[in-house]
Amino acid sequence: SSGINAEYGGAHLDGYAAVVAHSMVVGATLDSPASGVAADAILAAHYCAEAALRLIKAGNTNKQVTDAIQKITDSYKCTPLEGMLSYQIKRYQTEADTDKQIVLNPSEVQKKEVKDIEFAVHEVYAMDVFVTPGTGKTKEHSAHTTVYRRTEEIYQLKMKASRAFYSDVCNRFTLMPFTLRAFEEETKAKMGLKECVTHELLQAYPVQQDATGQPVAQFKFTVLIVPNGNIRINGGLFDPTLCKSEHSVEDKDIIELLAQSANRKTAGKKKRKKAKTAAEEANTN
Repeated sequence: SSGINAEYGGAHLDGYAAVVAHSMVVGATLDSPASGVAADAILAAHYCAEAALRLIKAGNTNKQVTDAIQKITDSYKCTPLEGMLSYQIKRYQTEADTDKQIVLNPSEVQKKEVKDIEFAVHEVYAMDVFVTPGTGKTKEHSAHTTVYRRTEEIYQLKMKASRAFYSDVCNRFTLMPFTLRAFEEETKAKMGLKECVTHELLQAYPVQQDATGQPVAQFKFTVLIVPNGNIRINGGLFDPTLCKSEHSVEDKDIIELLAQSANRKTAGKKKRKKAKTAAEEANTN
């Protein structure tokens, strides 16, 4: 099969969230790896995520991440989805109200609005990479979303069902995303949902796709910036040998970046088992 499947998850502890996602081609094995444009997109997205991990450190900037992602996607004849943002995470906010953003493929409006920022110690980011062999333009998919999150808008709801539903959302999910499947009586939840969305008390997460219908690969992880580097607290389990591409990373600076260890610096020396570096894998896939 050439269809890309994305696995996505998230959890929080006392409001401190971690989110993760990665893509795979259904049916791909080491003996029969995925190939074609689906493999190109997945490998490009994987190495974009690995490059971002090595760049999201105190003193570096969001522009460095954006530029690296563009170079990698160019190598694989792919394009980042236009306008997709990665955010700084704060307590009870997976998309914090902050200027600390990383844009993959900025639109003309974003080129004017998104500020150049410098990463700082003790910040947390959800790095989200979307790559397609298509145009990079997006359109809404026909599938209806079931995922929403609360906004900070204020409105006095008229319907009793809406008020009960919204109260439940506030008590159980605060400002975190949630799915309608989390409600025991989903039909009643849908009755209260419409008024909440109409008056912007809740924001939907629409299902997006490439405008030309090409596959889209996604890799997402949560990273903590610490004084001696950073810590990726989830993700990183993808095996690039499950995909085979005729393309590879070409930019010398990116190859050197991927060759760097993703582990934060430690005071003492520790013995580590030998393994292929990300750079070696990028040059062989």
